[in-house]
Amino acid sequence: MAKKQRGINPDLEKAISELLKAVMGDPEATLIDKMRVLDRALNLEKIKQKVSDDDFGSGFFGGDEEE
Repeated sequence: MAKKQRGINPDLEKAISELLKAVMGDPEATLIDKMRVLDRALNLEKIKQKVSDDDFGSGFFGGDEEE
């Protein structure tokens, strides 16, 4: 069995990027439509930052407690 790839699926990144361009360029798209797509793009960026940060979440399992 192949090892699962770490990180964000490049196809997902590409799809959200294309969706963002299409919706922002559509004069008939509502503000709500634009904000939803923008929110998805921002959430993807947040996830990418968490994935790239090797120390993210390591505090939950460490034995270092402040005294």
